Parts: sequence; structure tokens; C-alpha cells
Amino acid sequence: MIGAALRRPALTVALGFLVLVTIACVGAPLWVPTDPLQQDLGAILQPPSSAHLLGTDGLGRDVLSRLASGGRVTLLGALEAVVVFLALGVPLGLLAGYHAGRFDTVTTRVAEVLLSVPAIIFLLVVVAVFPASQLATMITLGVLGTPNVFRVVRGSARAASQELYVRAAQTVGLTSGQVLRRHIAPALSGPIIVQTSLFAATAVMTDSALAFLGFSVQPPQPSWGGMIAEASAVIDADPWLLVPPGVLIALVVLALGILGDGVRDLAARSVASVERPRRRPRRAAPAAPRAPGPSAGPPALLSLHGVTVAFPAPHGEVTVVRDVALDVCEGQAVGIVGESGCGKSVVARAVLGLLPGGARLTDGSIRFDGRELAGRSERELGRVLGAHGRELARRSERELGRVRGAQIGFVPQDPIATLDPAFTVGQQLTEVVRRHRGGSRPGARARAVALLAMVDLPDPEQVVRRYPHQLSGGMAQRVGIALALAGEPKLLIADEPTTALDMTVQAEVLGLLRDLRERLGMAIVLITHDWGVLADVCDDAVVMYAGEVVEVAPVQSLFAASLHPYTRALIASNPLLARAGEPLPAIPGQVPAPGAWPAGCHFVPRCPLAVPACSGELVALGGPGGAHRTRCLRHEELAPR
Repeated sequence: MIGAALRRPALTVALGFLVLVTIACVGAPLWVPTDPLQQDLGAILQPPSSAHLLGTDGLGRDVLSRLASGGRVTLLGALEAVVVFLALGVPLGLLAGYHAGRFDTVTTRVAEVLLSVPAIIFLLVVVAVFPASQLATMITLGVLGTPNVFRVVRGSARAASQELYVRAAQTVGLTSGQVLRRHIAPALSGPIIVQTSLFAATAVMTDSALAFLGFSVQPPQPSWGGMIAEASAVIDADPWLLVPPGVLIALVVLALGILGDGVRDLAARSVASVERPRRRPRRAAPAAPRAPGPSAGPPALLSLHGVTVAFPAPHGEVTVVRDVALDVCEGQAVGIVGESGCGKSVVARAVLGLLPGGARLTDGSIRFDGRELAGRSERELGRVLGAHGRELARRSERELGRVRGAQIGFVPQDPIATLDPAFTVGQQLTEVVRRHRGGSRPGARARAVALLAMVDLPDPEQVVRRYPHQLSGGMAQRVGIALALAGEPKLLIADEPTTALDMTVQAEVLGLLRDLRERLGMAIVLITHDWGVLADVCDDAVVMYAGEVVEVAPVQSLFAASLHPYTRALIASNPLLARAGEPLPAIPGQVPAPGAWPAGCHFVPRCPLAVPACSGELVALGGPGGAHRTRCLRHEELAPR
């Protein structure tokens, strides 16, 4: 970064000038020719000379000495304001942008109120209460300037939090603090630097203006604003006195602006190469004891019952997933299949506790390894149970945080978009390994290389040094799987992991998933719309339509004798089953949007077997019994004879 700065002449000059002024002002007592308060009435208003390089003022005091000593006062005041400006604006903006809700609303309203009131009024009130107190004045200025950086940081953090790589960081189990510090804050360095440089210039000018008006530093104490006030009193006799402080203030403000722009550009280029400070390793929290499973049959590792999810809407809430039931045993592979918009990914995010856009779990139970994960929000429980309810919600979130990433891994649909472009593959893998397993940085890096080798990436030592844009689609998908495996999970949720890949790479990724399942004994939930992928990897299948589970069965039974018209239509529309010269069968119509679901069976408008009874009451998930269940009133007619 230093080398890049030296290649920018304007930035180099601005930075050198500010450093020189700061050193000269801070070290003024060591080098100034005379005491800045020493008067010589026999040498008043002298022009620059060898004895007084910048001349003397109306009381015979050396202008250079007063300019350097006054700079200490002015720069210290500006520093006080900048510290308050950053200490309040940046953390509040990050938290408000990342955590939407009541905190965001309150802080935004306070910022709007501060912006609506002229700052000069507040400053004059503070000056009246604390006369001649530069510290009180600059702290007030910093508070009044906070809304500017708050709004910029909040908006940028809100946009950054919607990036897929941030959501991927959440799914691998990183805490909110780690996500903010590692993946959101670095992306905001440019806007923060610009805002800081602009505010520092404003602070210098404001402090000088208050000193000029006599509201800050009082004579004979030197300050840049005070020197301009003294020069204005004798401007007719000696206009030169205005030049040293006026030109210096103008140059400092200009240099701060150039510095802000230049450092922002350099930060945007080199943020990826900045070495992060070494942190003390954090050990993974011990898992809670398992609840005993049922006596009949193997216990379910993941069990969903009656899961219902609603999204906020202009007039209340809209249910997007209703009464979803799903059981996954240890080492089992279960596929969730259906058209786009049926709610498959929403179910996966409900399990992880990462529902987007203000969505919430309104009903149902999600149990993983004997632990309940479907906790209600802190706000909801607080209304019902007060402080005790809020504590229960926080415990539920902590429990989910211990499970997410460490025991439930997630492979996203778009691997490139879920990798942070500012960091190498090794940096991102090392971060996740240390989050869940602790250890030293070299040990975590060695584990990262081993994970890349586990997912069959050639030359893993080279891959750890690459950035996401240097990876092919297949390599990026394997890196995504390695990230999901970093916490050694018992369950892997893969959301259409082969959609963006060609057939050859798709087959390799599916083979990798099968191999990992056999080697690690890991359960898999595979979300897909490809029946070939389902048949290749999964033991059981769950078919979803319009937010509901319409059929559950072993894969072989589903292909041999599906009991729901939607399942049959999906299988029939598989291009691999089409006969040469015949048109490909298609399901007429489209999946109804949430909020526009028909009464009774949701598939009624598209079903060729619908009867009036199908549009009556909601159809329960039942059927012939055993492992094969369906949500169809006419399943007996569809059963093979």
C-alpha cells in the first residue's frame, strides 16, 4: 500500500504535508525560536526577517512561534471531535445496518432529529454553558457530526449484509461480531475514510471559527482562529498577518480532502492483502447431551413437524411454507424436490435459523439431535413472558449458533457469490476452522489444506492462495463443500449444488457427496429440481408444491408408484424420459404465489384428477401407511393394482 501511495504524487504531497504540520505543531516547544507569549513592544508588526521568519504581531510576538503552538491547540480539538465522530457513528451504523429492527428504527430517528437542528445552535448553547471549553465544544461537534457517518455506514452495511458471501458466513457458524469485523467492516473502509477526512476538515474550520469569535480558546493562548481575529484588528496596518494562519488552514483542509480520496482508493484495492491481527483461538462450545431417541426404529437426527413460515407483507403476514414435516436419520440422504417457488430453500433456511427479509417461524417444531431449534424471537417472548421470555429467546439463539456450521453444514446454490471476494480461499477456510475448532493459525491453515484435499481439489496448497475470481465453477463448488465440512457437521444441507455446473462437473460433485457420506457417516438433505440428481444420491424423497409437502416416500417407491398427480407430472416431464419425436409433457399453469393459494389442495387448478371435494378442507398428509405418505384424496385410485 505504501508503494502504491508513493506512485500518486498528489496523495504523497498531501500526506507529507499533514505529517510535517503535525510534527511541527506537536514538537513546537522543542524548536520554536521564542516563547509564543513573549511580547516585544519595540518590534510590533515587523515584516518577515531573519530574526522573525514570519514577522511579529501587534504585541511584538513571533508569528511563527504562535502559529506552531496554536496548531497544537487546533489539531487537538479536531482530533477530539473526530474520535467522538467515529466512536459513535461507525459502531451504531454497523449494528443498525446489520440488525434490522427496533434498534435500527430508534437510532435512525435520533440521527434524523440531530440532522434537522442547526449545529451552530447546539454549539452556542454549549459555549454558553461551558464558556471557553474547547473540549466540551469539540465533543458536541463530534456528536452532531455522527449522523453523517451513521447514515453512510448504515446504508453500506445494509447492502453488504445482503451479499451471499455474508449469508454464507452466517451459515458456517460465524458470530455476528466476526461477520461484522471480517466481512462487512472491511468493505466500508472507503466510505468511512472519506467521511472522516471531510469531518476532520470541518472540525479544523469550526474550531478556528469559534476561536475567531472568541467562544473557544481565549487570548493570549495562541490558536489559528485566534490569530486570524488578532490580524483582522490590524488589517489596515499590516494585511500580512492574515496570510500565515489563513493559508495554513486552507492547505490543511485541502490536504485532508486529497488524503481521504487517495486512501479510499488504495483501501479498495488492497483490503484483501491487509494482514489481520492475531486473535486468541476460540474453542467450540461443548454440545448439549443428546435426548434419548424413540425405542422403535432409528432416532431422527433432524425432525421437522408442522413447520410454518410467514413473510411480512403490507397488510399483515403471508404464509409461504405450511405444515412441513420431515425426518432425517443419521447417515441418511433425503432429497427435497419441486418447482421453483415451492418453498424448498425456505425450509432449509428455517432449519439454520437464517430466514431472510423479516420472515419468521410462526408454528411448528425443529429438533436436531434432541435439541429444539425453533425458538421464538426475543421480541415475541418478551411481550408474553417479559424478561424471562427474552432470556429464553437469547438462549435459543445461542443454542442455534452452536449448532449452525459446527453440526449443520450448508452448501449454497451459487458458490462464487457466497465466497468473499476480498479474501483468499485459505483465509476464509482458516477463519471457519478456528471458529469451530480453535487452534493456532498454522494449524488451522493445515486443516484448510486437508479439507481441500478431502473434496478432491488438485494442488490444495495452490488453491488456498487463490481468490474466488480465480476459481472455476466446479472448484468454487468444492470450496463451498469444504467450508461446510470445516466444522465436521453431522448433517449437510445442499441447496441445488449442481445447478450452475455442466454435466461432467455435476457428476463429479454428486460423486463427491456420495463419497463424503460414506466416509464421514454424514446425513444429507439435498434440495434439487433434478430427478436424476435425486435418484443418484438420495434414499428418500420429499416432494413440495406451493409451500406444502405433497408426498414423502423412498426414492424407488416414488419412481415406481407415485401417489400424487403433481409427482407423476414432474416425473413425466423429465427430459430424460422423453421419447424421440414426441413433445415433452409439461404441467399446465404455474405455481400459485403465496397468499393466492387455492382452498383445499393447492394443486387443484393444475390437476387433471381434481374433483369438487379437493377444493374443500385442507388435505392432510396421509396415504396407504408406512414410509409412503401423500396429500391427495384420490391416492387409492393412483395406487398400482
